[in-house]
Amino acid sequence: MTNTKTLVFASIVTALLPSMAIAQDKIQGYLLDTRGAVVKNNYGQCWRTGYWTPAMAIAECDPDLVKKVEAPAPMVAAVPPPPALAPTPAPAPIIEAKKVSFSADALFAFDKSTLKPEGKLELDGLARDLNGVSYDAIHVTGHTDRIGSAKYNQKLSEQRANAVREYLVGKEIPANRISVEGKGELQPTTQPGDCTGPKSKKLIACLQPDRRVDIEVTGTK
Repeated sequence: MTNTKTLVFASIVTALLPSMAIAQDKIQGYLLDTRGAVVKNNYGQCWRTGYWTPAMAIAECDPDLVKKVEAPAPMVAAVPPPPALAPTPAPAPIIEAKKVSFSADALFAFDKSTLKPEGKLELDGLARDLNGVSYDAIHVTGHTDRIGSAKYNQKLSEQRANAVREYLVGKEIPANRISVEGKGELQPTTQPGDCTGPKSKKLIACLQPDRRVDIEVTGTK
């Protein structure tokens, strides 16, 4: 009886060998049936061939031996850096100017370039204001009326401008920031027909606005 069972099993295995041989060409480590499925025993275990090695393990039969292939990290497209922004140009400094006009008659006696006491008081107030603020430059311009020659008036206007400069320097205003200029009778404020007639007290009084010293203070904000 035992011999009969052995013969029958051997016959079954012999009958399966052709199909198993074909399968072994594809998967050397396991026996396959004619449908290409792995042959398993009653316990669900796969039949291994004599060529089987752990490297031939498949997940269906030996999941513990199969290395889990990690999914590759998704490719992230390289984002180009944003274009460099051109540096914002610094705003141009704002030049501020303050102009103060002093009557020459208040600063000097008529036809003179020596400061009067009351003229010094006028400049003292300006010096106090300048010492309390930031500034870049001070420009002093002397003007005269049209009485007298143009050459004489030019020289007088320069002398008066320099007298004002020297007084401000004595009040601790930096000398290198003060420039002077004389315009003589070239920039009158009166109109040509305003003051007429020969030299007289009336004419001198009429031309008073032309006799002046302008002080312009400039700085950057």
